[in-house]
Amino acid sequence: MTERRAILSGSTFEDQIGYARAVVDGDWVHVSGTTGFDYTDMTISDDVVEQAEQCLRNIEAALTEAKCTFGDVVRVRYLLPDREDFEPCWPVLRRCFGDVRPAATMLVCGLADPRMKIEIEVYARRSTA
Repeated sequence: MTERRAILSGSTFEDQIGYARAVVDGDWVHVSGTTGFDYTDMTISDDVVEQAEQCLRNIEAALTEAKCTFGDVVRVRYLLPDREDFEPCWPVLRRCFGDVRPAATMLVCGLADPRMKIEIEVYARRSTA
């Protein structure tokens, strides 16, 4: 039987909507779409690059709890309402994924809250070593 457990971040959205920040299923870690909210006080910056940095801090916390790192990420999806906001985020994204080179997709779409300028979702595979 494989391990399956939820990882919660403390975001009020998780309780209100009914989901987990991440789910560990055996060796796989599925991190939900994560926005730039600082979950300690539920604030969000107006700046897309700052939001991207916070997204990655939130994702890193979930990966750490799942006993993973960014080095274990095999898939990343970037969701942005404004395609022009993507390129300014590249240096921040490259710091986490530049050496890892996960499969990646960027989608332009609406997000749940107009303050959200980027949402990032990742899948990781925990090392068996």
